[in-house]
Amino acid sequence: MTDVLRRGRGSLAFSFLVQGVAFALLVTRIPAIQDRYGVSDALLPAFLAAVPILAGVGSVTTERLVKRVRPSLLLRWSQPVVLLALLGVGAGERMVELGIALAAFGLAVGVLDASMNMLGVSLQRSYGRSIMLSFHAAYSLGGIAGASLAWVGAHWHLALWVSYLPVVLVLLPAVLVGSRWYVDDRGGAVGEAEKPAGEGQVLVFKWLLPLCLVMTVAYIGDSTVSNWSAKYLQDVLGSSEQMATVPYNVYMVTTLLGRAIGDLGVRRFGAVAVVRGGALVAAVGFAVVAGAPGAWVGMLGFTLLGLGLCVLVPQTFAAAGRLFPGASDAAVARLNVFNYVGFLIGSPLVGALGDLWSYRGAMLVPMVLVLVTLVYARSFAAQPDRYGGGHERPRTADVGRGSNGL
Repeated sequence: MTDVLRRGRGSLAFSFLVQGVAFALLVTRIPAIQDRYGVSDALLPAFLAAVPILAGVGSVTTERLVKRVRPSLLLRWSQPVVLLALLGVGAGERMVELGIALAAFGLAVGVLDASMNMLGVSLQRSYGRSIMLSFHAAYSLGGIAGASLAWVGAHWHLALWVSYLPVVLVLLPAVLVGSRWYVDDRGGAVGEAEKPAGEGQVLVFKWLLPLCLVMTVAYIGDSTVSNWSAKYLQDVLGSSEQMATVPYNVYMVTTLLGRAIGDLGVRRFGAVAVVRGGALVAAVGFAVVAGAPGAWVGMLGFTLLGLGLCVLVPQTFAAAGRLFPGASDAAVARLNVFNYVGFLIGSPLVGALGDLWSYRGAMLVPMVLVLVTLVYARSFAAQPDRYGGGHERPRTADVGRGSNGL
């Protein structure tokens, strides 16, 4: 049983890593994609917004599909679609082909993100200790690898399909093989006495809403860094163009480090303390960025942002699983939509405030929003069983089966 869980954890971590690679290869080559298809600056935002919007549709669809289909099966087949869609983005020639490839990428990413986190919540429940941050650490590692591969492609002026094809050829069969060892808690092997408190409970959105707000805030902060860190360092703090590329890399590395050790903090101090600490560190990071007298202090601020924001998203998914132990798949899918809401809000919000007011002042807005997380930190505590009168019990996974029932 322990070996089954370990294989399930390893295969799911690899899935997170592959998704990090794929997403980084897409977003870091946007200028090259724009040049290949002749997408104008006016039209580019519409293409970019379509991906998270369709991803939200995919996540909502997943909430309905998991009533009949195992999350492991959805993950098994959505990840190859993401990789093939990425290759389609690089291999197309006409704008309509780009639109089709991005639409497929967005819809599949929504299914993929939701199903990955469903399995992560389920495995954490089976382990009986915090492991959710380790999966998101794998995603961060994949993001760093993908960004590095994108740099190589840009440095050597490789065509997009030349950059993407070797990655897809390696990762596509790897994820299909790895999917044999996914573990979820379906399959009929869980006895009635072993089922979690609240089995079959109804998802009450007002109870999930605080976590939805935290998820939105976390991605507003993340999109602020990913979209505005380079411009802020160069235009506001007067750095060189070369140095302006460093903050996002530093942010990604510190995000990886924070997530790599974050589970230990949750086990020792509890999720509430870790979320509060992360929110405070992130708020300090935004304050340092807003008040930085020069580029090096600004870099310190972005470093703090990586360490603070990195714990919020994984712990929000885990908290949804604790809040609705009998409807965790639906809760995760619903919560995942607010990932894309935050992404859509963050970049335009900072850009509009920067143009109307100042970019220093714009950085204070996500700072205040992150501090709002402190108000809802208690939502990350172990929840009382709303259906059984006691405290929630851990859900026993169908650890004797992989996703294929073997």
